Amino acid sequence: MNVHTASLNGRGKARKAANSQAMDGAARWGFAARGVIYLLIGVLALRVAFGGGGQEADRGGALAEIAGQPWGVVLLWALGIGLAGMALWRLSEALFGAAGPDGHKTHKRLLSAGRAVFYGFVAYSVLAFAAGDKGSGSGSGDRQSRDVTAKALELPGGQWIVGAAGVGIAAAGLWVGARAVLRKYHKHLKLGRMSRGARRFLDVTGVAGGAARGVLFTALGVFVVQAAVAYEPDRAKGVDDTLRSFTDTPAGPWLLAVVAVGLALFGIFSFMMARWRRV
Repeated sequence: MNVHTASLNGRGKARKAANSQAMDGAARWGFAARGVIYLLIGVLALRVAFGGGGQEADRGGALAEIAGQPWGVVLLWALGIGLAGMALWRLSEALFGAAGPDGHKTHKRLLSAGRAVFYGFVAYSVLAFAAGDKGSGSGSGDRQSRDVTAKALELPGGQWIVGAAGVGIAAAGLWVGARAVLRKYHKHLKLGRMSRGARRFLDVTGVAGGAARGVLFTALGVFVVQAAVAYEPDRAKGVDDTLRSFTDTPAGPWLLAVVAVGLALFGIFSFMMARWRRV
């Protein structure tokens, strides 16, 4: 067997693994894990909106909330493994193309690569928390946002770098929200196997949840841009501080409550994706 043939066989085996039942299960487990985290962030944000105590409304707060429950550590490990599976599935899409007629296009594969990196980071933080590293705990996201912004501002052209990052995050938020409202997720789902009632509920969770997620990301990006313009890293905010800032608007806590419900609905939407998504 020559080198070229061996290479082709290796690629074929890798592609077969990417399309295996194991990878299908990893992706669905990942969607379910994402759903748990978003659902909890939404619930925690609702507590903040109505003056309740408890954990801060971010991923660290959600993890701390889980850790305080019976069998919480076991669930944390399950979530971390699920998110690692999501990262592997996205990586397989980047390498071999995603499901669908345009899944092999370059921009789709690059998007999948970016998602693989993102979910890999999230999986690492969850698994580290499960292993006892509380650095990913409640409030850490806000500190990390300020610290990263401060370090970036010290670089040559730091203001431009931070400003561009903020614009990118805000643009991503608008893109996420617009795609949700336009129901672009339909092309990834097995709609023909769903009942009419299930499809309606899917659209309620998908549109409302995606729009809320888009609002959150857009606001995150705006705060990063403000930090760049003012050269003040403390203006950059994490998820918790961004959500709390909604209470400073004329709508008061009600805007936060609406976004919080939307984030919880996105969690439920993720559960439905775990069931009906084409992988």
